[in-house]
Amino acid sequence: MTITNAYAAISAISPLSLYPIERRDTGIHDVQIEILYCGICHSDVHQARNEWGGSKYPMVPGHEIVGKVTSVGAQVTKFKTGDLVGVGCFIDSCRTCHSCLAGEEQYCDQGMNSTYNSFEKDRVTLTQGGYSTGIVVDENYVLRISDKLHLPGVAPLLCAGITTYSPLRFWKVGPGKRVAVIGLGGLGHMGVKIASAMGAEVTVHSTHPAKEADARRMGAHHFVLSTDDAIMKTQRQHFDFILNTVSAKHDYKRFLHLLALNGTMVLVGVPPEAPPVAANILIGRRRTLAGSLIGGIRETQEMLEFCAEHNIVSDVEIIPIQQVNEAYERLIKADVKYRFVIDLASLKN
Repeated sequence: MTITNAYAAISAISPLSLYPIERRDTGIHDVQIEILYCGICHSDVHQARNEWGGSKYPMVPGHEIVGKVTSVGAQVTKFKTGDLVGVGCFIDSCRTCHSCLAGEEQYCDQGMNSTYNSFEKDRVTLTQGGYSTGIVVDENYVLRISDKLHLPGVAPLLCAGITTYSPLRFWKVGPGKRVAVIGLGGLGHMGVKIASAMGAEVTVHSTHPAKEADARRMGAHHFVLSTDDAIMKTQRQHFDFILNTVSAKHDYKRFLHLLALNGTMVLVGVPPEAPPVAANILIGRRRTLAGSLIGGIRETQEMLEFCAEHNIVSDVEIIPIQQVNEAYERLIKADVKYRFVIDLASLKN
């Protein structure tokens, strides 16, 4: 075992604070990683504060990890010391179910082993995440990172990037497709960049007019103020695909009307209450309301290579670990453009 510096929540009501943890020794199939950067996801806040229930403490959050390999196990073939690597939302899965064999470990029948607030394969040892100086992960759940990209901006790709890339890829977004991205936050801004790079015509719908300049800078062709009823009526039956990234309470019906025949709206945000959906809105134009999680290891690696090819990273604000509690409060108020990323060098001081 190796003692590793980390920041942890000790309970649902305690601020995150310095909390050394034990990391396992590097096994024959393991990769030991020095963590350089870790993004802050809104789900970190939810789980640290037990807002979804079932949180396990002490908890070291963080599943948007970028680092450098410091050692490898005797039978590791995919990585070597010095490689730039990433770790996303899970660090293992059953490996034998249909989903795992299909390379969609995020839908593992037994439940993926999340990077934190979960259990290792032994179902006893708590997993601890990336708000720490190091982590040990099986090589099959480690991702290769290009040195062409700004590393702090790469970290959120491991969650926000793959969360938006996966549905865009699955529903074959590309040239000739009219795509709406609902919400321009941590998820939405990645959806705009990726959909634009895929060749789609991208429209951002937002309740904040001040975000138009950012939306266009990120690749959006059009911007719509979604609170304007008159403009919204002109958008009806226009879009082939809608990526709905909003986690706040909102009316799905308002956006489903914007779908053309055979159009699909995919949810990647999780509102606190289930909005009502009238069946006739779907039936009348053969529309689909769907959902999507993250992606498997194979697809996440594909996403990272796509982003390297198109020079796509997240817009980030880099902070020292000592400011993580302040960052949580700002994140709740949407006071960030567009993701916080922790520089883990600050944890070594």
